[in-house]
Amino acid sequence: MIRELKKEMPEGFLWGGATAANQIEGGFSEGGKGISVADCYSFDKNLPRENWSDQWHEMTSKQIERALNEGDKHYFPKRTGINFYQNYKEDIRLFAEMGFKCYRMSIAWTRIFPNGDEAEPNQAGLDFYTNVFEELKKYGIEPIVTISHYEMPLALSINYGGWTNRKLIGFFEKYSEVLFKNFGKYVKYWMAFNEINSILKHPFTSAGILEENNQNLKTEVYQAAHHQFVASAAVTKKLREMYPNSKMGCMISYQLPIAYSCNPSDVQAAVDLQRETLFFSDVQVRGEYPAYTARWFDDIGVSLETEDEDWAVLKEGTVDYVSFSYYMTTAVSSEPDKFEKVAGNLLVKGVKNPYLAISDWGWQIDPQGIRVAANQLYDRYQLPILVAENGVGALDKVENGEIHDDYRIEYLNAHLKQLKEAVIDGVDVFGYTAWGCIDIVSASTSQMSKRYGFIYVDLDDEGKGTNRRIKKDSFNWYKDVIKTNGKIID
Repeated sequence: MIRELKKEMPEGFLWGGATAANQIEGGFSEGGKGISVADCYSFDKNLPRENWSDQWHEMTSKQIERALNEGDKHYFPKRTGINFYQNYKEDIRLFAEMGFKCYRMSIAWTRIFPNGDEAEPNQAGLDFYTNVFEELKKYGIEPIVTISHYEMPLALSINYGGWTNRKLIGFFEKYSEVLFKNFGKYVKYWMAFNEINSILKHPFTSAGILEENNQNLKTEVYQAAHHQFVASAAVTKKLREMYPNSKMGCMISYQLPIAYSCNPSDVQAAVDLQRETLFFSDVQVRGEYPAYTARWFDDIGVSLETEDEDWAVLKEGTVDYVSFSYYMTTAVSSEPDKFEKVAGNLLVKGVKNPYLAISDWGWQIDPQGIRVAANQLYDRYQLPILVAENGVGALDKVENGEIHDDYRIEYLNAHLKQLKEAVIDGVDVFGYTAWGCIDIVSASTSQMSKRYGFIYVDLDDEGKGTNRRIKKDSFNWYKDVIKTNGKIID
């Protein structure tokens, strides 16, 4: 049987936006919240701009000590965010005004279990998210919830060594079950971990692993990933027992490697880099490690400690859908030192693609890549696809109380046009959540001036400003996109 050709976005398509608790909420010392790994990242305007994202990739014990003992002497932007903790009603009202069908958000683990290993959850944290979900329900906005999005309790890193310790599986299972019990009636779509493959780029942010003086970092990273795989599978099984109609997805950062040239060595280099990413979704979708794992681990010197029951757990807890973040493609060369490297902090192995424009932060712009990525993932897994993040960080300028961000509209329109092409190709895409639908603190650089949103927040890189919300031109454009179910995309 040949499928019916679809030339428009599917009926009931989930249009919306995405944020993360550690970048939006604030309320650092309110409601019994504990300190998370994200709360350790400070911002220093005196550092050269090209170094602003360095600490995101590598945290040190000295930085942690400063965060714990000198919090009042330095600026930690993710501790204040944009004060969604107090402002959630206004922000959700603005999302509703745009017509959001869904809102991808995360729960701050430290609001529910401040240190991660408590016997009982923090009721104030549960109450806060109940209020958020009730507000979303009032406007008919479907929540899509990430259980862990770069905000694990710092105490789990300090006291247990992060996800390298198998005990974290149990802590995560307990945390997740509390979420399902309290919020399962509100939430149909869940994800266990945000960009699970990003543990390769920033082990501390993703898994609480300190890199300093670590002679076995690769093994520790993949050991931690294994524990996250088992944890994800275990909570997926639990979710199905508690809410059979709910869905658990995996989420990867997919910067789509492409060969710099037709040189066979470049082609192989692109395949190798792609496998670094798809290894993570392969395990979560198929419930087993892919065939290439044995040679790969041997080549990089990785040896894992596993338990016999792990393999049954992985097989029983495969995900229901595949989601990914897409910001750019990655040109890959077998001899990268011969070429100009890309400035964007996501591309740790990429070289500059001469055919692509770049954003204000050096990220190369490739709208066609989102079509290719969606097709590749659907062809590989045959599961529904969610675009969980897509957007462009830019320097917005307020002029007479208005923000004319035609560049953002152009960027998003071009990507959505290609996403519609993927739908015509036959890809089962069921949702799109634009990243940073309201301006938030940047994950990588801890800035406010790196803005993604349809809604401007009047705060600068030092947290100064009125915190006022202002609709950008893109606000009304996206409102029309949603209202017409993408028909205005051209």
